[in-house]
This record gives sequence, C-alpha cells and structure tokens, in this order.
Amino acid sequence: MRKPLIAGNWKMNGDMKTSYKLITELKEGILNSDVETLICCPFTLINEVSTLIKGSNIKLGAQNMHWENKGAYTGEISADMLKELDVEYVILGHSERREIFLETDSIVNKKVLKALEKNIKPILCVGETLEEREKKQTKDKIKEQVLRALENVDENEIINVVIAYEPIWAIGTGKTATPVEANEVVGFIREILENKYGVDISEEIRILYGGSVKPENATEILNKQDIDGALVGGASLKANDFISIINF
Repeated sequence: MRKPLIAGNWKMNGDMKTSYKLITELKEGILNSDVETLICCPFTLINEVSTLIKGSNIKLGAQNMHWENKGAYTGEISADMLKELDVEYVILGHSERREIFLETDSIVNKKVLKALEKNIKPILCVGETLEEREKKQTKDKIKEQVLRALENVDENEIINVVIAYEPIWAIGTGKTATPVEANEVVGFIREILENKYGVDISEEIRILYGGSVKPENATEILNKQDIDGALVGGASLKANDFISIINF
C-alpha cells in the first residue's frame, strides 16, 4: 500500500527565525504517523531545517538542483551538495521553474536522472495551463511531460520517483481542481506509468496533487482513490494549516 506523502514547498519564503518557529510548532503538533511529512525549504535554510528536524519524523527536501556534479554554473546547487546536508527529496520541473526560468522537458529529464543517480528522490511536477485545459489538451500535455521527463528511467529506478500533478492555473491563484478533476488526471498519469512500466510497478508509485491545497479542501482531495498526498504551497508556511492537512 502506498504511504501518503504531504510535502510542504516553502518556495522563496522563510528565514532562520520563522523556520525555527514553524518547525518547532510542527514537531510539537500531533502528526499523523501514517503519513510521510516533508519540508522543501530554500537552499539557505536547508542546514538549519536539517538540524531542527533531527529526531522527528519530518523529512527534508530541496526545491531544485542542477544536473551536473560540479562546474562553472554560478548560482546553482548540485546533488552532492544536497546529499551532504541529508536531503532526501528534490522538487523538479515545478511549473514556476518551467514558466519563469524556461526549463524544458529535456532539462527536467537530466535533473531526474541525476537525482536518481545520487539516491535523491525526485518529485516530478507536471501540469497544464488554463488555456490548455479549456482546449481539452490536458491529457496530451501531461503525457508528453511525464514520458519526456522519464526517458531512460528504468523500472528499478522509477519506484523512487514521486509525481505531482499541479495544474498551472491552480497554483497560487486560490483556484483548485475539483477532487474529481484531480483524481481523474492522477488516474491518467498512473495509466501512463502502467503502459510504460507495467501494472505492478505503476501501483507502487506515489502521485500527489498540488495547487492551492488548504485545510478546507484537503480531506476531500486526499481521500480520492488515486491521490497519494499533496504538494502544499502557501498553507505549508502556517503550522496549524499544515498540521491540519497532514492529519486529513
């Protein structure tokens, strides 16, 4: 049975003081032990958060990484640098990276392969724009993103990949896909994985939903059959809200 994963993506938010307060409150809260809890914080806070979560069941993730081991890549962070700080997960292909920083499916694929090589679990983000949804292009867009990002990822590696369906039109807008809509696309992603890797392997892979997940809608979304957790943005910056989502 797939263990639900609730991942908090702090994005470009937080400092030493607020992260200490937030992690302390999370550790003091009663977190559902049947759920895997993950914090993906800015690079500058990884060492601080790594120290703060020691002894807890909270895991540590990063929001991005480069596909090369080292070199003249000013401003970038390598997988080895993340491993040194006990990072277990890394978000890759987030729509903000694709839309703002022009990351292509090819770049995302190189990052996924490097993360797996270094034993960091990638959280692969896919999702369509509002225009693509209105033109009934959601499935075509999702299929292309999933297959291109997973090129050369074999059946032994894919079980360490988490996929997050994040419709671009629902990120930071207050809008969200209905639970039925979200579950339908997540189910379609599992069909893609089944066709590529077989039914047994596809059933092991966790697929999350992200896009304005908050306490008010979390329970209904997370109780859908095919949805294995959530990638949470703004609500993960508020301890009570994040705890409520974890305890859905």
